Amino acid sequence: MATTKTGAPLDRGTLDTLLRRRLFYTPSFELYGGVSGLYDYGPPGCSLQANIVDAWRKHFVLEEDMLEVDCTMLTPHEVLKTSGHADKFADWMCKDPKSGEIFRADHIVEEILEARLKGDKEARGEKVVEEEDADKKKRKKKVKDIKAVKLDDKVIQEYEEILAKIDNYNGEELGKLIVDHKITSPTTGNPLGPPVSFNLMFQTSIGPSANLPGYLRPETAQGQFLTFNKLYEFNNLRMPFASASIGKSFRNEISPRSGLLRVREFLMAEIEHFVDPLDKKHARFSEVADKVSLKFLPRVVQESGKTTLIEKTIGEAVREGMVDNETLGYFLARIHLFLKELGVDQEKVRFRQHMPNEMAHYATDCWDAELFTSYGWIECVGCADRSAYDLTVHSNKTGEQLVVRETLEPPRVWEEWDVDVDKKWLGPKFRKDAKKVEEAIARISQEGREKLAAVQKAGGKVFVEVEGLGSVELEKVTIAKNKKSQNVREFTPNVIEPSFGIGRVFYSLIEHIYWSRPGDEARGVLSFPPKIAPTKILIVPLSSHTDFAPIVAALSAKIRRAGISNRVDNSSATIGKRYARNDELGTPFGVTVDFQSLKDGTITLRERDGMKQIRGTEDEVVEVVRGILDGDTTFDQALAKFGEFQGQELDE
Repeated sequence: MATTKTGAPLDRGTLDTLLRRRLFYTPSFELYGGVSGLYDYGPPGCSLQANIVDAWRKHFVLEEDMLEVDCTMLTPHEVLKTSGHADKFADWMCKDPKSGEIFRADHIVEEILEARLKGDKEARGEKVVEEEDADKKKRKKKVKDIKAVKLDDKVIQEYEEILAKIDNYNGEELGKLIVDHKITSPTTGNPLGPPVSFNLMFQTSIGPSANLPGYLRPETAQGQFLTFNKLYEFNNLRMPFASASIGKSFRNEISPRSGLLRVREFLMAEIEHFVDPLDKKHARFSEVADKVSLKFLPRVVQESGKTTLIEKTIGEAVREGMVDNETLGYFLARIHLFLKELGVDQEKVRFRQHMPNEMAHYATDCWDAELFTSYGWIECVGCADRSAYDLTVHSNKTGEQLVVRETLEPPRVWEEWDVDVDKKWLGPKFRKDAKKVEEAIARISQEGREKLAAVQKAGGKVFVEVEGLGSVELEKVTIAKNKKSQNVREFTPNVIEPSFGIGRVFYSLIEHIYWSRPGDEARGVLSFPPKIAPTKILIVPLSSHTDFAPIVAALSAKIRRAGISNRVDNSSATIGKRYARNDELGTPFGVTVDFQSLKDGTITLRERDGMKQIRGTEDEVVEVVRGILDGDTTFDQALAKFGEFQGQELDE
């Protein structure tokens, strides 16, 4: 069950109403009835998103010295055909043949089985908190399977095991689950058709003649891969290095739901860290190895039908082989620290490893940072080892070498067996099969060549197995051990890719920091960390008297010049109500300009969560806020220095 920051049950409907009323986000094209999966961000939503992106840039791009690029969203078909997206970037959907309604197969299985488990709890007399889903309410759908029916213990265990492995089922397996468990349309009760693959990319045409097919990009990564050579050169041919990109991506979701968590247009922040495939160590891994502990849900646990978390340091996880390499582990730790910096509840974070059928076509390993919300565990960040897949396929397609050339000092020196074939003998002897024989010779291992050399030296005949020809005698070949040296090593880099869904982080964070004032459930508070909050300071003049206007205007300008965002609320509402309205917006500080301010220039500073105040000069108050935003001080330290001010009645 999802809870608020204070541990009370989360009423998603109340929170959703708050977010839409305060214009954090709103459905797009609402005057025309709206389009599912599309949302607009209002002023506080834009500010919050910008602050999350700014924190991301500082935490990753600046701290890790990454190369940021901004690539086009329009992508030619040929690029995404080569990358595999045109053929493989798909989800499984099933259709109600009678009504025509379409569902995402894994989601409908998950939704129905969870509903049945909920019905079992109700039948056993357990209290079940019903969380309002605004999206379902809008669609006026009812899950007909919800009944207070007691389930057999074996059935419960089977359902739980299916849900633990839900991301690992392919289309055929999902179809079998739908049939075996009699899963029907939650709207009509009709049987569902078998799952079919649906490509998630938005297709378009580039140019007026429509002869260049393309897509809106499903990820920012491909643009980064295609500029690899230029970025490598810009980085003075130094490895390893990372590129980064922030921008919109598009996925034509089958059945968008869960508000901002599953949409068709979204902001992504992606990193492509290029690394030597033979050395995936990270220079800064020691900084996090024994200091950062994560909660892991590895593949082997999920495959057993369980969701038991394993907590250990990232150093232990890498040393034990749970996490494949240092670079992958380093970024998992840095993702954890970033989410912590944003204010994400650390008890609601886990790192889940992808299962084989779930893995993207380009990945060899992948871990998701999942955040627990009223919608369950939600993937917010993916961290994949894409190996050399992307650079290799684009290089093969274009003929452009996307490789690193490393000068070896000293040169690598070794000995190996060479088989020198007399081409004047090979061609006439085997004619059209000559190439086949030559390829068979090339495949002989070093150990095999050494044995053939010994046979040849003893005067014996040497043979090689050739497909379609059988055992072929090598009459005119020379097998000798030669000294070799290599001055330059050439390799295709592997890629470790952390990929952030900013909208998902945005919404999950809000659920984690939302709470209500004790005794007044209608007074919602969003406890954003100050540097993430959309607005930092609310300025509240105590009176509408004209003497206050110039002071308030000058104070607002001074705070802006200090680089701190602020708003003035000079409405006729009480100070308490004005502060309450801005608690809903997550504004961490409030400044009151009162009659004493007219006399001595001092003002009060209120902290959002504890509602305590201090009093000081304008410069002192601005310096306190700036120190808190920079992480140099805390409000508690300011309280100790200035003392708590209790002379102003705020009608809280």
